[in-house]
Amino acid sequence: MTGKPIVIGVTGGSGSGKSSVSRRIFEEFTQNSVLILAQDNYYKDQSHLTFEERLKTNYDHPLAFDNDLYYQHIQDFLKGHSIEVPVYDYVNHTRSKEVHFEPPRQVLILEGILIFQEPSIRDLCDIKVYVDTEDDIRLARRIQRDVIQRGRSVESVLNQYIDVVKPMHHQFVEPTKRYADVIIPEGGLNHVAVDLLITKIESILK
Repeated sequence: MTGKPIVIGVTGGSGSGKSSVSRRIFEEFTQNSVLILAQDNYYKDQSHLTFEERLKTNYDHPLAFDNDLYYQHIQDFLKGHSIEVPVYDYVNHTRSKEVHFEPPRQVLILEGILIFQEPSIRDLCDIKVYVDTEDDIRLARRIQRDVIQRGRSVESVLNQYIDVVKPMHHQFVEPTKRYADVIIPEGGLNHVAVDLLITKIESILK
């Protein structure tokens, strides 16, 4: 691979449709040319804490992320180096021993709720996208995801949303909308906006 990879930042609240937008971009290119580097993989290791202490972690706060490692891996990737992406264990609430080996690609998609909140990471993005979706839709999607994929109860998801997710969203996530080059309402369901974004990426690649 020659030339610096294109870096696209995709952010928005939990359940906004960030992953749908990222996957839609990914599907337009070959798997060898695009990498989605999710910020969720870079939650801090908590193996030094007891399980009870881990349960108190606020995953929607900037301090929950190992942004130093995230930034370093992005820099390594931009220099043409392969990276070892950590994997987070949501059952045990800490980083697992597993890693994913990722070689360089042409397009790097950074996806996460707080990637624009960190200036050093935000400044690496060539295109900054904010996915803007109403709170009730995001909550419904979060319930569906956490109950089916992560084995949680509806009550626990609702309590976490009310106590942590919603206030953190309005304090830290939504204010980063001002940094976006493109705002996409309703995420991957907005086919016009996503298609325009893909066209822009194709033009840069050419």
